[in-house]
Amino acid sequence: MIAPLLAFAAFVALAVPIGFALGGGAAIGLWLMEGVPLDIVASRTFGAMDSFTFLAIPFFILAGELMETGGISRRLIVFASAMVGHIKGGLGNVVVLAMMLFSGISGSTNADAAAVGSVMIPSMKERGYSGARAGAIVAAAAGMGILVPPCLTMVVYGSVTNTSVAALFAAGFLPAFAMAGALLVHLRLQGGDGAVPEPRIPWAGRGRALLDAGWALLLPAIIFGGILGGIFTPTEAAVVAAVYAMLAGGLLYREITLAFFWRALVRTGVTTGAVMLMVAGANILAWLMTVEQVPQSLAQLIASVGGGKLGFMLFSIVVFLVIFALLDGIPGMLMLVPVFVPIARELGIDLLHYGIVMTSVMGIALFMPPIGVGLYIVLGMAGASLGDISRHLLPYLGTMLLVTLLIAFIPALVFLLPDLLGLHGQ
Repeated sequence: MIAPLLAFAAFVALAVPIGFALGGGAAIGLWLMEGVPLDIVASRTFGAMDSFTFLAIPFFILAGELMETGGISRRLIVFASAMVGHIKGGLGNVVVLAMMLFSGISGSTNADAAAVGSVMIPSMKERGYSGARAGAIVAAAAGMGILVPPCLTMVVYGSVTNTSVAALFAAGFLPAFAMAGALLVHLRLQGGDGAVPEPRIPWAGRGRALLDAGWALLLPAIIFGGILGGIFTPTEAAVVAAVYAMLAGGLLYREITLAFFWRALVRTGVTTGAVMLMVAGANILAWLMTVEQVPQSLAQLIASVGGGKLGFMLFSIVVFLVIFALLDGIPGMLMLVPVFVPIARELGIDLLHYGIVMTSVMGIALFMPPIGVGLYIVLGMAGASLGDISRHLLPYLGTMLLVTLLIAFIPALVFLLPDLLGLHGQ
């Protein structure tokens, strides 16, 4: 099993796209195994992508693309500013609330960071925030936002582990609110440059902001009300989100042109193709690791060290932080799930709980200096050096890691809402 992993590492070092690196490493491992036909590559590739749940991916990506320039993201930010900008912490509070609202529609952490950051970072600089601190707040909020459903990570995890995506969506709410609350407290206690509260908006002004953002705010209500009410599946909800974003941005707000719509479709196709190629490559590698009994060997190693569920959870968090930062989120998850999920199942860890912990760690790792992929999206918008933004970001990530440990060791935070809705155990 060492040969395919070494081949994968070599491909990554040579800047080969992750999907090809995963598939290439697995193909080399299959070639070295005696009696295994290489046409398994084609069958596993098709089998990996032949899933109705995966249809949610392109539609949630398209919804995020349409909202980023279709007037929806800007109106959500204005509404968030009217509601919480006057509280101590100023525009930092606005970033956290806006990220929760936008994350509840787009499904993509990178889209969240780009959409909210492109509007908020210039505004924060004008109010006295340094570029580094503004970028750090946006990065931390985007990392928190990954827990707010809908989330592409949850869709992929649910599909490959046969866990209910609706249950994962419901399970993400309370941890997301806990992490957002922790960040808001952190911002309130911190003070510092630019953290002066905004002028209080009169209730009449808040009402106008609410009316202006009303169509945008209605979308998450439709998505989650439909899913949790059993009206449609998460995949069908993704279609509804894309159609609604197109109608709201094009007909109601009149900000989506045909040229922009075409660009959004192209970007959606490119992103979806990359994700599905990674899914296919990881599926081949997962089959190879299963045949070689890698999970069983690792489980025996962990059992010999001891620690039980808590020890394995801590070990998982450490590994997830490193791998998700190095390989981005979804490809790292696809590589680790075939190894870690069977061990978690054997130790009696609920896969719903494990998936939320994995998603929470992913949000931190995507923006973890100096290798987090998402960090560089924010870095370009902030116009700050890596060292400066890291100095401001690390305390926020520390707060988020503490909340992640609470999520890992207090499963009730995850199970409360799915249990109330009757989704746990589906």
